[in-house]
Amino acid sequence: MPRKIRELIADLQSAGFVDRGGKGSHRNFVHPKVTKPVTLSGKLGDDAKHYQERAVQAAIEESKT
Repeated sequence: MPRKIRELIADLQSAGFVDRGGKGSHRNFVHPKVTKPVTLSGKLGDDAKHYQERAVQAAIEESKT
């Protein structure tokens, strides 16, 4: 069962990412140690796409270095 968008957002926020807003259903999360922002689209209750989960995990790993 795929995770929900709200779970990915919670992971990002617990890793220190800040939501800088977005347009429509898009949200951009930034972190001082990560070069590119992470963009998530969809409503909070939507299932996350595989590429969204991979992007979140990669960004969290990059923020730890």
